[in-house]
Amino acid sequence: MKLHSFNIENFKADGGAMFGVVPKVLWSRVYPSDENNLIPLALRSMIIDTGDRVILIDDGIGRKQDAKFFSHVYNFGGEGLVEGLAARGYRPEDITDVILTHLHYDHCGGGVMKNSDGTYALTFPNAKYHISKAQWEWAINSNSREADSFLPENLLPMRDLGGLSLIEKEGALTPGVYLRIFNGHTRGQIIPMISYMGKTIVFVADLFPFRAHLPLPYIMSYDVEPLITLKEKEEFLEEALKGDYIFHYQHDFYSECSRVMKTPRGIRATEGFTFESFLKEVGE
Repeated sequence: MKLHSFNIENFKADGGAMFGVVPKVLWSRVYPSDENNLIPLALRSMIIDTGDRVILIDDGIGRKQDAKFFSHVYNFGGEGLVEGLAARGYRPEDITDVILTHLHYDHCGGGVMKNSDGTYALTFPNAKYHISKAQWEWAINSNSREADSFLPENLLPMRDLGGLSLIEKEGALTPGVYLRIFNGHTRGQIIPMISYMGKTIVFVADLFPFRAHLPLPYIMSYDVEPLITLKEKEEFLEEALKGDYIFHYQHDFYSECSRVMKTPRGIRATEGFTFESFLKEVGE
């Protein structure tokens, strides 16, 4: 198995929304904002090359939206989706599987392209797009709180062009890649867990967007069921501590990875480190 991590792009979001009920005087100490209360976010993806399958986790925002849409996203920097793949020796046609943690636009928009004639095409024509059935049904019958994040042009072409694969329960996608399901942020969020060189890497997606989200009350305003998120975080952090899991952060602009540790104030993140340094640590 070979693993690669890359940052598709950076964007900005409201700091208060990202930290929910936690006062700015507290969260800004660990994740500073600008004069408009905006904070920078990364948008990382991971490639899992098993030898016979090339799996991509999430595919970013994409480029088919209009200028008005991007004026609210404040995107900047990053490698790009296709460009990031190419830098690691992969073409879109090489991808056999796309795991979509959930269907908010920043996680799934890059999987569908808009042609010059207005029709849509799959960015990864040979891939199956794996989504939990619970999340798909939740997104297609969207609630008013999440409607602006579930964009039909991101979702329906996956189904209509034959790419959709619905995951009904937790389990292994392939040996070494296990899919867990969580429901606090949005119903049916998939959290992939990768077994690699005797370690467990967790692509934590929006369960823990930043290292700063490990304290239990640090929950995004975007979460539809914050009390469920609270319970999911508490239980998973205990599991991660016992298992010495490596957290791979999708959105933390400052840290790619960390472990977790026990402190007098509860389970917290260790100092951050790069994914490349982890690979060197385990001897790749």
